[in-house]
Amino acid sequence: MKAWQFTGVDEPLRLVDLADPRPGPDEIVVDVKAAGLCHSDVSFVDGTITALLGSVPIVLGHETAGIVSAIGSDVDSFAIGDRVGIPATTEGPGTAVDGGFAEKVRVEERLVVRIPDAVSFEQAAPATDAARTAYRAVRTFGRVEEGMKVGVIGFGGLGSLGAQIARAFGAQVYVAEINEAVRPNIQDFGPAGMSADIRDFEDAQLDVIIDFAGFGTTTASAIDAIRHGGRVVQIGMARESATLSMQKIILKEITLVGASNGEKAECEAVLDLIAQGKIRSRITPIAFEQIPEYLGKLRDGQIDGRAVAVTP
Repeated sequence: MKAWQFTGVDEPLRLVDLADPRPGPDEIVVDVKAAGLCHSDVSFVDGTITALLGSVPIVLGHETAGIVSAIGSDVDSFAIGDRVGIPATTEGPGTAVDGGFAEKVRVEERLVVRIPDAVSFEQAAPATDAARTAYRAVRTFGRVEEGMKVGVIGFGGLGSLGAQIARAFGAQVYVAEINEAVRPNIQDFGPAGMSADIRDFEDAQLDVIIDFAGFGTTTASAIDAIRHGGRVVQIGMARESATLSMQKIILKEITLVGASNGEKAECEAVLDLIAQGKIRSRITPIAFEQIPEYLGKLRDGQIDGRAVAVTP
């Protein structure tokens, strides 16, 4: 099979021919129909988080959806022909073992989820990571419910999904985004409020603010803007550290919590929301051959939404 292999920091991905994977007793093989490109892939290549990889060389790609083409002898939850997604995990394909930037991928049965018939492969692929991560921030740690006022900082791939998820659960959504080029996307979404600075919504008495940017200053602004007793969820990691007013956190009785990747059940919940038509990723579909080119575009901030390599 054809695969794009990572061979070393700052080295271009190499197109290689590998043997088709065969499943172990508790594994399945998936014919890849869609593979999402993620900022984590950029960070694997540039050395930022390369240490997380199980080995080098390795085939990257941890946002994967496709069709089961082979099953191991002990597999009883899936059958050949099933439509499946592989939620991103540090022990799964694209991180610990060869991933989805290939024609086929092998994965443990326990890591796989079903894709509803109403969900396309190109929507399912980013749901296994980006949408699931946004769901964890909004629902699991943000505890967003109907009637709440929710602030979203950053309206990129994750932030736009987070805003949709918050609305799906009945919240009023206020968006802060400094990038003027993104404003048309925000207007199409139709938030309760839109500004470059979340502090402009201080009078709105926001119940929850989710910082998808993570520039340090954005976290500090969230602390300024949140209502007394409110909750700030930190998921963006553009900066390693931030200077925050402990006085405000204490006197306003703010809950500040971090959110990370997500779990299998959260991926299933996101796929259900997509099937119901309540959320969608903004997709830039590309060909398998364009994966290295578009990783470069992703690195340079030239992608609107999520780039997904789609196989007919």
